[in-house]
Order: sequence, then C-alpha cells, then structure tokens
Amino acid sequence: MPDTTPYDALLLVSFGGPEAPEDVVPFLENVTRGRGIPRERLLEVGQHYFQLGGVSPINAQNRALIAAIEDDFAANGVDLPVYWGNRNWEPYLTDTMARLADDGRRRVLALLTSAYSSYSGCRQYRENLAAAAVPLGDRAPSVDRVRHYFNHPGFVETMVENTLEALESVPDGSHLVFVTHSVPEVMNDGSGPGGGAYVVQHRDAARLVTAGVTAVTGRDHEFSLSFCSRSGPPSQPWLEPDVNDHLEVLSAQGVPGVVLVPIGFTSDHMEVRYDLDTEAMATAGRLQLPAARAATVGTGSRFVASIRELVLERAALVRGESPVRRALGELGASHDICPAACCPNLRDPDRPALCGAG
Repeated sequence: MPDTTPYDALLLVSFGGPEAPEDVVPFLENVTRGRGIPRERLLEVGQHYFQLGGVSPINAQNRALIAAIEDDFAANGVDLPVYWGNRNWEPYLTDTMARLADDGRRRVLALLTSAYSSYSGCRQYRENLAAAAVPLGDRAPSVDRVRHYFNHPGFVETMVENTLEALESVPDGSHLVFVTHSVPEVMNDGSGPGGGAYVVQHRDAARLVTAGVTAVTGRDHEFSLSFCSRSGPPSQPWLEPDVNDHLEVLSAQGVPGVVLVPIGFTSDHMEVRYDLDTEAMATAGRLQLPAARAATVGTGSRFVASIRELVLERAALVRGESPVRRALGELGASHDICPAACCPNLRDPDRPALCGAG
C-alpha cells in the first residue's frame, strides 16, 4: 500500500469565487480588503462575473478536482482524506482548519492551486494558513505544502496535449501565446531564492510545453509569454506585455494565427473565461487573427496522477527516504521548505508565513 505517513489529510488550498450574483460584491470586498478600493470600482469589476451569471467557475472546478483526486487515490490504494479551503470565499480556510482540528488531523499536506513561486500564489496562502491556525491553539494541525509543480511531467504533458488539440483549429505555423496572471514587477523581483522566479518558472514551463508540442508535430513553433488580469494603478509597473497588446504586435508581424495557452492557471476560472475567452478572443476577432484557446490542466488524468505522486514523494521525504523527484527542464525539482526570505510580503514583511515549515 502507498505510504502517506506522517500525513493524515490532503488540503486543497485555493482562491475562491462567488457562486451567486449576490455573492459577487462581498467576494470582491474580501479580495480587496484593506486596499481602499471604492465600491464603484468593485461594481465595475463585478460586471465580469455578472456576464457569466454572477458565478465564478472556480469552485465547481475545485469540486471536480477533489473528486478526481479521490477517485485516483482510491484506484491506487492511497488512504488519505481530501479537504478544501479558500482564501476569499466559502469554504473559508479558517473553517476548514477548524474542521481538520475537530477531526483530529495532526499533520496536513497542502496542495495550492498555483504551480509557481510568487507572493500571491504561495507565501500569501501560507500566511492565510498561519492565520487560520492561531484561533485553534495547540489543536491546530501542522501544515506542509506540495512543492511547486510547474515543471512536473504530469503538468507539462497535460498542457502539451491541450495545446496540440487547440492547434488543430488554427492555421499551420500559428504562434503559441503562453498567458499567466500579471503581478507587480517588484513582486517578481522578490519571488523565490535570488528573485525573478515567477517569470523564470513560467518561461521554463512555456519552453517545456513548446518542446513537447514540437516533438509530436515534428516542426518548430514560435512562442512567447504574455500576461493578463492587471489590477494595479497605472503608476505601478506590472509585468508586461498584456495579452491584448501582444496580439496587436503579433498581428502586425503577420503571424497566421495564435493559440492562447493559459500556462499560469490550473483551471478555467474567471481569468481564463473572461480575460482570455472574452477579451483576448474579441481582440483576435477584431484583428481578424485566427485564434484558439488551449484548455488548462483541470482534471486531466496525468495531472491528477502527478498530484498523487507529489503527495507520496513529500511523505517519503519527511520519513527520511530518497524518492525519485520528477521534474523536466534545467530548473529541477522545486524546494520543499520555503526559505524565510522567499516571496516576501512587501506590504507586511513581519507577517508570519509558516516559513521553514513547508
């Protein structure tokens, strides 16, 4: 039987999203709390959700992922219950941590729905976990996290399959436009040991997927990295180019078509459904640029199997064993325990983030 000791639960940690129109503004208030953003701006952003019926796809997709993980665990003899907690909407991490404590769980492995190093995609979640543990005192379970998995074969190979499928509906020679969530430049500068890990990891993943596509098609494919979902003030530099601006440039260069590859996201949530499927596809239409969008890893069987592999890998490491740590590319397997200075909180550098505890 696969051995998951010392862990007694897997915790899926995600962003959360509204599940009814009346949830939209309260959800956005949770997301932006403490930033002084006026209600008028929240209502403006809320229109993105109202166009999709006031429901974010993310919660339903997390439920589907949990079901897929549970099925995979059962089929492969892994006896580990799966819990779920969100940062910004129900089920909240605070409630899920309390449930873990009530159920007697003592050591938990967290799976973040972000594959990369960054403050918002890793350290902030660890801050959330630390804050959720405080009210529980000695009853709080200890929490480690699954390592970053952007270059795990299960993630990369799933994105290769999805990109190949999208290529079937655009002209030969179409450009691969990899897309991820933009962040402030200073956040990228502070991500990971040595800084810059956010962009470096995304570019590595883009190269790996492109190489996988080339291996199947037998032809070289041009690719680039672009960004979406900028939300900061114009005075603050954010990572560029914006995907819509980038499509303008590619069209002017005469590319025959594009495939939008959402390399920075694990499911087709709001940034994918609105920023890519709505805005970017509208831009491509205006430019008369043939375009298709590749699916995210979602509940792809290889990706779900990679989650099981990462869980068993981390459990073996904690037990002092030496498991195979699969990773593609030159960056190798990511660190398991985040260094204290990794992905710092630039607004509150003294806030605890479970540093040194995984």
